[in-house]
Amino acid sequence: MSISLRSYRHAYHAGNWADVLKHAVLALVARYLVLKDKPLLYLETHAGAGSYPLDSRLATETAEWRAGIGHLWDRQELPQPLLPLMEVVRALNPNGALKRYPGSPLVAGHFLRRQDHLDLFELHPEDAALLQRVTTLDKRVRVYAADGYAALGSLLPPAQRRGLVLIDPPYERGSDYRAVGEALAVGYRRFPTGVYAIWYPMFAPGRHQRLLRSIAERVPERVLVVELTVSARPAGLGMYGAGVVVVNPPWTLEAELGALLPWLARVFGGTEGSASAHWLAAHPG
Repeated sequence: MSISLRSYRHAYHAGNWADVLKHAVLALVARYLVLKDKPLLYLETHAGAGSYPLDSRLATETAEWRAGIGHLWDRQELPQPLLPLMEVVRALNPNGALKRYPGSPLVAGHFLRRQDHLDLFELHPEDAALLQRVTTLDKRVRVYAADGYAALGSLLPPAQRRGLVLIDPPYERGSDYRAVGEALAVGYRRFPTGVYAIWYPMFAPGRHQRLLRSIAERVPERVLVVELTVSARPAGLGMYGAGVVVVNPPWTLEAELGALLPWLARVFGGTEGSASAHWLAAHPG
């Protein structure tokens, strides 16, 4: 059992700019996939607590959400591709005050229909219990207090033959980068037509580049890489950017991101911000 998976609490970081990037992409993908009548499975390997109060002790200790979703909440003009995510956040805060931020299960679940199902894995016992409470009335949801990496070998391909998989570990240990590549390889081999989204942080040592090379070696085509940086690359170990890899993305996603990413770079990074969406080559640099 990985120590990092049991100790990491996403509540410290919920609603920060990297969450906004991840969930904006997830909302666009989920919204597209439900356009077809056939049911689908949403599988998440590291689902967290599901919903995060922004006045909790953990959230207020870092207050990262203020420079993320808090920076967007009262804006009158937002780019069209950001509206699906904001629809989810506003539905969770119906009184007009920003009090809670949704985790990925609530973002995906907002768009999924009655015929769809969500299989959510969370190894941290307290977060798994919170996730169970948040989703207890949703009959589409199954929560597993277990290692989500293994699920890609046991639950894929889904009975529905359509699926969206989110792989979003904490990356507290270097082994997470290797585990992501290995888990994706298993999932893609078993279910090559599925849509996979993989979030990753960007640190100065460049571990995410090794992750991208690993993905390129395992998935031969249809891999879109989305990256957002909010500061110049630091000399130290701080996170200066984040990315989302999307395998088998909707055909509309690249154009939607073209309208969204430059705006996010300006809002979150100012003059140091940058963003891109490009197709992963066989041997990325």
